[in-house]
Amino acid sequence: MDLLPAETSSEIVKKHRFRSLKMVDLNYEQLLSDVPYGADYGTLDNGLSYYVRLNSKPKMRAALALAVKVGSVLEEEEERGVAHIVEHLAFSATKKYTNHDIVKFLESIGAEFGACQNAVTSADETVYELFVPVDKPELLSQAISVLAEFSSEIRVSAEDLEKERGAVMEEYRANRNANGRMQDAHWLLMMEGSKYADRLPIGLEKVIRTVSPEIVKRFYTKWYNLQNMAVIAVGDFSDTKSVVDLIKTHFGSKVSATDYVDIPRFLVPSHEEPRISCFVESEAAGSAVMISCKSPVIELRTVKDYRDLLVEAMFYNAMNQRFFKISRKKDPPYFSCSVAADVVVQPIKAYIMTSSCKEKGTLIALESMLTEIARVRLHGFSEREISVARATMMSEIESAYLERDQVQSTSLREEYLHHFLRKEPVVGIEYEAQLQKTILPHISASEVSKYSENFRTTHSCVIKAIEPRAAATVDNLKTVVLKINSLEDDGIISPWDEDHIPEEIVTIKPNPGVVQESEYSNIGATELILSNGMRVCYKCTDFLEDQVLFTGYAYGGLSELPESEYISCSMGSTIAGEIGIFGYRPSMLLDMLAGKRAEIGTKLGAYMRTFYGDCSPTDLETALQLVYQLFATEVVPGEEDIKIVMQMSEESINAQERDPYTVFANRVRELNYGNSYFFRPTRISDLRKVDPFKACEYFNKCFKDPSTFTVVIVGNIEPTIARPLILQYLGGIPRPSEPILKYNRDDLKGLPFTFPTTIIREVVRSPMVEAQCSVQLCFPVELKNEKMMEDVHFVGFLSKLIEAKIIQVLRFKHGQIYSAGVSVFLGGNKPSRVGNARGDISVNFSCDPDVALALVDLSLDEILRLQEEGPSDADISTVLEIEQRAHENGLQENYWWLDRILHSYQSRIYSGDVGSSFTIQDDSRSDVRKMLTPSTARQALEKILPFPCKKQYTVVILMPQDSRFQLLMSMVTNAKVQFGCAGLIVLAFCIWRYSRTSSK
Repeated sequence: MDLLPAETSSEIVKKHRFRSLKMVDLNYEQLLSDVPYGADYGTLDNGLSYYVRLNSKPKMRAALALAVKVGSVLEEEEERGVAHIVEHLAFSATKKYTNHDIVKFLESIGAEFGACQNAVTSADETVYELFVPVDKPELLSQAISVLAEFSSEIRVSAEDLEKERGAVMEEYRANRNANGRMQDAHWLLMMEGSKYADRLPIGLEKVIRTVSPEIVKRFYTKWYNLQNMAVIAVGDFSDTKSVVDLIKTHFGSKVSATDYVDIPRFLVPSHEEPRISCFVESEAAGSAVMISCKSPVIELRTVKDYRDLLVEAMFYNAMNQRFFKISRKKDPPYFSCSVAADVVVQPIKAYIMTSSCKEKGTLIALESMLTEIARVRLHGFSEREISVARATMMSEIESAYLERDQVQSTSLREEYLHHFLRKEPVVGIEYEAQLQKTILPHISASEVSKYSENFRTTHSCVIKAIEPRAAATVDNLKTVVLKINSLEDDGIISPWDEDHIPEEIVTIKPNPGVVQESEYSNIGATELILSNGMRVCYKCTDFLEDQVLFTGYAYGGLSELPESEYISCSMGSTIAGEIGIFGYRPSMLLDMLAGKRAEIGTKLGAYMRTFYGDCSPTDLETALQLVYQLFATEVVPGEEDIKIVMQMSEESINAQERDPYTVFANRVRELNYGNSYFFRPTRISDLRKVDPFKACEYFNKCFKDPSTFTVVIVGNIEPTIARPLILQYLGGIPRPSEPILKYNRDDLKGLPFTFPTTIIREVVRSPMVEAQCSVQLCFPVELKNEKMMEDVHFVGFLSKLIEAKIIQVLRFKHGQIYSAGVSVFLGGNKPSRVGNARGDISVNFSCDPDVALALVDLSLDEILRLQEEGPSDADISTVLEIEQRAHENGLQENYWWLDRILHSYQSRIYSGDVGSSFTIQDDSRSDVRKMLTPSTARQALEKILPFPCKKQYTVVILMPQDSRFQLLMSMVTNAKVQFGCAGLIVLAFCIWRYSRTSSK
């Protein structure tokens, strides 16, 4: 049904923009421009490259970077880890900035500093990134001066190094978890025979703990040459020339400490025989198979190279669709499988296949993965598969083209980084759209199929099976490889069998519902009340040309259920989702939605049930059809559906129980929220009690009565198009004759949870392969009903204040952590409009197990100091600035508006007027900002947290479980235990003497 209005509609015009985009005359030998599109690009006399581009997304912000072609592969043996240490030292002290002044500056202007936010070190490069406001001229100048300091003025003193060792060690320790160990093992296998194999960026523990300032300084001065660097600035500038002038001002006088040294190129040797490994990781999240085939990087230089890249992308698209369909068949060989490619190090590109499978299922998974690739080599892809892949890619480039003037500055910064570091051309989205529109229709199935050659096991292939307990052997894996190679050689692998795909999502169009309408001009929103009782609020924005977001919610969730039904019904979304909640199986729906951008999900929560979606404006009809189908579909589980879901769930639970962190997280929940069934972890024994029919029956009821739902839609919608679609597909949802799961928000059952009234300090010990330590310090929070709006905002500000001060003390003063987080939990409260709200504020960090208790005491001391003395004016200024910058960014985002309008409906003060509710909340935020001073912050900390904070809190510390030998040694060295043992020995001797006397 064509519901598009006349030709004057802006949606038609937008769509037409891409459809009328001129194709290009193809000359495959034509060179792609090596001058980056859109940038003021050049080189200073000292060798520094620069890129400057105007971009107003987001407004009054700039994304800056200093790219350095220096990574861990350049380290000598005694320097292993030094490239990463230099990155850390940059934020500690330079010639101009000392004592973490750079961090203080970033926070003072609202540019947050945190783990992995501001810099990254890899094997080949180091990149420093800043995201700063530019509404004041001096801010951009100072930010560029910081990058200039990094280029040649990083201070490397013994004191600086000692301060930073703890943070680097904590990052090292955090990397030594199950994922880190598995990644490192795969890296070593892939890079074997190359220097890369022994140059993981994190380095060696011995080097981190003992490397001298002289060695660090030598590495820095040798390799940090301006000819190896580029500064990138993308942002909402008035012009590029003034920014280039700032770069020249701050970088122009810089001189490299040593003469330029050519950066050596390290090769990774190829090999015909596959390298096969079985990696047993007791803490692994599950069993998996990884296949990586290495190939030299081919530089993207010509239009033909670009065409080859499109063919390759089409291969991944078609292959992943096939893998997904296999994962949803009867007795699937794996739960998920995907294929991709990545430039892992400068000279090497890896073609990667990964799958996750059931325990002891790695051999079956490997056989299926290799078989499918061999099937493509023998029979190719079908025309339908290629058509689906082509439609998907065309949809993606159309979306990118429509939003070409709304790209985030951080994304454009990334393009210029790749141009400098990897010589990737930046040709502009307009030209890319023209190329793809011209090339994609002419790519054949046979061309795409040929890319399967890159996955031959003779193509420098590395195969690794990961298992929590040893099941497969290397010989087993080799046998599978030989078997599939033999089947392929004999040509006895059958062609792919395709399913029939329906053309229409909704076969019989519903009749539109009638409507009542209200306008809320203060938020630019329109509210419709449909004849079936559903309330719909939509807001038109122009933040992104190709984005529409929506969420629908209804009160009444899992808290209403008796404990006996909770486990079954809580799995309703999972079980129904695997079967198909829109009337079609997920694998079939994948093909039906080819070329469309419409995604819908569901969630069953404690007090609400929700559906949510993201679509292109041109696919809004499809998205709303899916919502209609969600309410119209009766999900009925089949035997095979149940088997697959239960198998996946069981594997997930087993994986959680292998993770040392699970014991810790479970104990935190148990202490802070009691042993309520809602907060209790799901065990295998619980899973076996699940009734899939009860789960699906409950899910069907949750999305049956439209009169219980409020839907908020935000994005680039044209009301003349969207309104008829809303009336037809949302208004057309039939209302049941009797209400289903219709609840008053004030009458919902609250979750039973209570915070301990005393101090509890516990150490939870768990078996670990390598020592890890996590800490959670938690305080109860109670917000009074009469001051709820105000206190909610105070809690947000105070949590950010506590986080900043904890990081200052534990990282910058004592150098013992890498990062810390402070979170607020108020989600246990029912959404009633009356009564107080309870929750907690928690401080989380990881650290060396030996200093955990001392760091807890330091944290308590700092929070108590804030309660007694209050923060400084600078602290308050920083918190206000960070919040204001986040608020300004949010005003330009659809997600932010969607969340704010939803909160306005769900607010305690909502009484039918969403505009008024929004205004009251916004005014409350402004009032709290005006009120926030060191004195009011101190008073709020006293009121909202226990005062003094040391009188009521819980702290749980995850520690490694001692080995039997350590336990024995601790008994031997413990005086009380020694005394007890001595007493036992004396008693035993007396009994022996008595028995000897009796026998005589």
